[in-house]
Amino acid sequence: MVTPTAALGLIVAVLAGSAAIGVWYSRGQVGSVEDLITARGSIGERRMTGTLVASVMGVWILFSAPEAGASFGIAAVVGYAVGEAVPMLAYARIGPRIRQLIPEGHSLTEYAHVRYGTAMYAFILVVSALYMFVFVAAELTGIAGALSLVAGVPQWQTAVLVGGIVLLYTGYGGLTASIVTDTVQILLVIPLLVATFIAVLVTVGGVVPVYNGVTAANPALLDLGFIPGLQFGLALSFAILGAELINQTWWQRVYAGESDDVVRRGFRTASVTNGALVFLAALFGIVAVGSTDIVTDVTSAGYNADVALFVLLEKAFPEPVVLGVTLLALLLVVSSVDTLFNALASLVAVDLARLTAANDRRLRLASRLFTVAVALAAVYVSLRARSVLRLFFFADLLGAAVAFPLLYGLYSESVTGHGALASSIGGLAVGLVYFPDLRSALAAVPVIGDALPAVDPLYLTSFAGAFCISTALTLVTARLSSSAFDLDGLAGEIGRIDDDPAEAAD
Repeated sequence: MVTPTAALGLIVAVLAGSAAIGVWYSRGQVGSVEDLITARGSIGERRMTGTLVASVMGVWILFSAPEAGASFGIAAVVGYAVGEAVPMLAYARIGPRIRQLIPEGHSLTEYAHVRYGTAMYAFILVVSALYMFVFVAAELTGIAGALSLVAGVPQWQTAVLVGGIVLLYTGYGGLTASIVTDTVQILLVIPLLVATFIAVLVTVGGVVPVYNGVTAANPALLDLGFIPGLQFGLALSFAILGAELINQTWWQRVYAGESDDVVRRGFRTASVTNGALVFLAALFGIVAVGSTDIVTDVTSAGYNADVALFVLLEKAFPEPVVLGVTLLALLLVVSSVDTLFNALASLVAVDLARLTAANDRRLRLASRLFTVAVALAAVYVSLRARSVLRLFFFADLLGAAVAFPLLYGLYSESVTGHGALASSIGGLAVGLVYFPDLRSALAAVPVIGDALPAVDPLYLTSFAGAFCISTALTLVTARLSSSAFDLDGLAGEIGRIDDDPAEAAD
């Protein structure tokens, strides 16, 4: 297997290469905070597609996607793929709408503040920032755990190297650096993922031995009508859709596109590509079940479905395959972490510009300092916490509850801030009632604990309930409302941060 020294050398080489590309390309292009956080109108269709695919493809596809395949089979594999494809399709329509209504905008939080007021804005800010922070922490946890398992690299070394070097080039080049490195990384990720899958199949003897092995271990995994698999796949679809719709990452890229057509086509192409890549990654889990000893009972001390791909690697795979997966994992984590650092920095810059009289230089400094703080906190969480996955599910639940009320305001003049907030809280309450990870805490509440229904261990009732109830409540409150918000007024309320050239040059 890969030695710690070789793995560390690979880490440094990949990170140094990404940093060099990001710094070189963005040199001289970041003259204001606008350039740092939006790269407005700067990318064509190919780079748009590349950055959309790279940004969503984190190292999680080597963990949770195979875990879904190993635990719930082909039905969950299809559900996971659809869940990753649908948000991109949604943004193919929402993106041009955002550009039309708020041509000089930056973030979903500034939109929430103007459209819905302070209370809904605060709720959206917490939900979006929490989701992205957890995503960063989960990515660092995943890559640190993978390299520790495969090569024996201490987790702190991996987390510090990845977090620190990515922070350096994103702090310097902002979104421009992130987009260009995304484009290069995805050109490597797709061939590596396909090559790894082919190498795994060849090593285990081909499709027939895998099929026979899965049939012997658990034939339900090959059944498209396997009910638990369908339920879990559908739950993932609701969770991913809700989370991605409140992800600041996509708002940045909506503005980075050269035109509405570029945004529309880029998101459509990314939808197909993302779905295909997740489908392929999830198949690793089924291959693992048919080729080695995978324990899918979550109550068992030997549960290892969450690292099914790496259990495969430990089965005396050739070192080139191990190195390929290690490189793939590094590229995946870098492509998502740099994106999330930029998205979090943009939230700070936009809100500080609205709340203070800080000039352009101070806004850029504040954005960079905040990103440093986030990086340090994410590294700490990645080394200490064992419950990041549960926190991730909770963040997904928040997204499922708030996504429709937030975005419906782009189309309806009658939905109000109070209505949107009440709808979000109503959906969240329903989701929490069935949410298994918080059952013990809710059960301890007097009166409420005794009235709680049975939890749904597959999360479908929780995520679908949060999304559907908040959607229904939003439509009802909008129908009953007598208010009429002027959507055309959004453009007048939300403008560029560097409108004053003298201030931008300060």
